[in-house]
Amino acid sequence: MTQRRAHTTWTGTLQEGTGHVTLASSGAGAYDVTFPRRTAEDAEGVTSPEELIAAAHSACYAMQLSALIARAGGTPESLDVDAAVTLRPDPAGGFRITTVDLVVRASAPGLDESAFVEVAEAAKQQCPVSKALTGVDVTLDAALR
Repeated sequence: MTQRRAHTTWTGTLQEGTGHVTLASSGAGAYDVTFPRRTAEDAEGVTSPEELIAAAHSACYAMQLSALIARAGGTPESLDVDAAVTLRPDPAGGFRITTVDLVVRASAPGLDESAFVEVAEAAKQQCPVSKALTGVDVTLDAALR
């Protein structure tokens, strides 16, 4: 299988420092990161590891779900997937990702609501990013449009 890479340069302390993340494998983008923006309500145009995880999880989940819808006899006409990653203080020290909340709305002719929800749950379990996040509570809200 393939391996994907990203690269980060960081200068300065945690609170005053800045970083720059480059999607090295694809060259698709480069993003600034700072700890104060990471923990602020308003990111002010600066990304965070949690936002990048949310992007990875929503994309991975959509791909897995489309495969399982087709396997179940449906047509994955359109999927809208939101992922929200929550960072909280860790009682053991530092911070930790506590939850990922997935919300999917889909048009999947050939599946009724019950079959869709069953497939959506299976996709949550089978998505490689979900598997990588073992130890994090991943919730799912799935419905057909």
